[in-house]
Amino acid sequence: MGKPALAVLVTVAFSVIGVVGDYFLKLASERDQPLRTGWFYLGFALYSSTAFGWVFVMRHLKLATISVLYSIFMVLLLTAIGVVVFRESLNYFELAGIVMAVTALVLLMRFA
Repeated sequence: MGKPALAVLVTVAFSVIGVVGDYFLKLASERDQPLRTGWFYLGFALYSSTAFGWVFVMRHLKLATISVLYSIFMVLLLTAIGVVVFRESLNYFELAGIVMAVTALVLLMRFA
């Protein structure tokens, strides 16, 4: 596997780590003092743990490519977590917005 392909996989993995971090931050936000919960510190640790890997990714991919990959996975994974875990509902306008956002990101990826 070449370094650019590995960089793409690392970017996708960081999207997953970011979503897990967001999950814990969402749990923290539901508490009376969110910044004093273990959930907050766990979410913060997950986010900051990716900083070292981003340096590797940025050496092998264009920033535009990274941002599109990361954005697509974040949109889809965060939506899934919101709907499945937190039982948030989506109306037709929100679904249409997600489809349009992913379509826009895919178009950007073609030219990145």
